[in-house]
Amino acid sequence: MSNRNISDLHPPSRILLGAGPSNVHPRVYQAMMAPILGHLDPDFLHIMDETKDLLRAVFRTQNEETIAVSGTGSAGMEAAVANLIEPGERAVVCVAGFFGDRIAEMASRYGAEVTRVEAEWGRIIEPEAVEAALKAASRTKLVAIVHAETSTGIHQPLDDIVRLTHEHGALLLVDAVTSLAGCELAVDDWGIDACHSASQKCLSCPPGTAPLTFSTRAVDALRSRETKVRSWYLDMTLLDNYWGGKRAYHHTAPMSMVYALREGLRLVLEEGLEARLGRHQRNGQALRAGLEAMGLTLHAQEAYRLPVITTVRVPDGIDDLKLRRALLYEHNIEIAGGLGPLAGKVWRIGLMGVASSAENVLAVLAALEQELSAQGFRLEKGAGVAAADRALGEG
Repeated sequence: MSNRNISDLHPPSRILLGAGPSNVHPRVYQAMMAPILGHLDPDFLHIMDETKDLLRAVFRTQNEETIAVSGTGSAGMEAAVANLIEPGERAVVCVAGFFGDRIAEMASRYGAEVTRVEAEWGRIIEPEAVEAALKAASRTKLVAIVHAETSTGIHQPLDDIVRLTHEHGALLLVDAVTSLAGCELAVDDWGIDACHSASQKCLSCPPGTAPLTFSTRAVDALRSRETKVRSWYLDMTLLDNYWGGKRAYHHTAPMSMVYALREGLRLVLEEGLEARLGRHQRNGQALRAGLEAMGLTLHAQEAYRLPVITTVRVPDGIDDLKLRRALLYEHNIEIAGGLGPLAGKVWRIGLMGVASSAENVLAVLAALEQELSAQGFRLEKGAGVAAADRALGEG
């Protein structure tokens, strides 16, 4: 194909209400237009320092070892696993969804002896199951758990898991890819040892950077390793020499993505963490009220449902893919289908970052009503929007 046949780039502007990415804030786009600097330019190093300070504030930590990994959320996940696990060490990995399973797979590839603590996709990991695994195993180095399981819509409680992990002398790794800046998360107060996230969810930035923080205990474990970290690119001892310390060259940082993350974090703190969490909670409750008023069934375990990702079961007789395509092409709204054993069985509706708004709640409910009705699903016209509107008023 000749280059002359390729037109200018004009992707559509969607309402992104899937499982990520979420819509990007206009100020973040503006920040990405700032000039590129050298990766060791003093001005860029200052921007990196500011980004670290902002990350600490949003993670609610004083951890010195707090950086943004150059890569997507999975790179942050792998960095945490790679640095904290040596071959032959034991890891207890909680698996109640797609991303818990991914952590288990990574830990296995890095040579860990993995004990999986499993729960049905759509239910929480019970502390008793973690305790039993810790008691049954020889000394455990790492316990890993997903705080907000994107594949199921489950909001995992952590307090008992933290306590049990530390009672058994292990480190706790928490996946906060979907919860950072959208759900309550306090790394220091909760005693989390390693926590990773991603830029494209509740931070309203494009994918490409992965916030990561290590506690003093995690840093001590890293420094006392008997073997080198198997991943050169994700070795925190090398990355720390770039993000702090010696300021030694490691890789060419994605400057525009760092600018984006810095601006996204500024927006979080300008809104205020408490106000931001309240907004996500209020809109999530309104969406759930609307879906149930339409006669739909929520999938995630009651009392443990995420405000930022809602899973709803696909009704019998409804063509999952046809409905999602209609939402995309007729209403310009993206929602996500299910993963793994939930493929074709649930829809995942995200309300993250700037996309978590009352307008988007009402828009997706109205669009769902229209497309469900077109496929013969019987519902009371306007019931979902009305229920959500009432919930928003009460909130």
